[in-house]
Amino acid sequence: MVDEAGSPVGVSPFTQVPIEISVSVGKARPQVRELLRLERDAILPLDRKVDDPVELYVGDRLIARGELTEIEGDGSGRLGVRLTEVVDLRNGL
Repeated sequence: MVDEAGSPVGVSPFTQVPIEISVSVGKARPQVRELLRLERDAILPLDRKVDDPVELYVGDRLIARGELTEIEGDGSGRLGVRLTEVVDLRNGL
């Protein structure tokens, strides 16, 4: 059953609110002097390998892990994340 707006009856309106998810591919810990020397085309080494899982966060809460993948078909080289593990969020964020 749906209401006049087409939303399921009995479902909280908050389920329709968009949220921002951050994807962490790794961390770097340069010294300040190294950071100040960075120029265009410099490479900042991360603590992970290309094939390591990435982590998805809402705020500072880990919600899932996954693998980076290129989205096929649109020709733009855009990235996506294929989820491999999802945290149980039924008790809230």
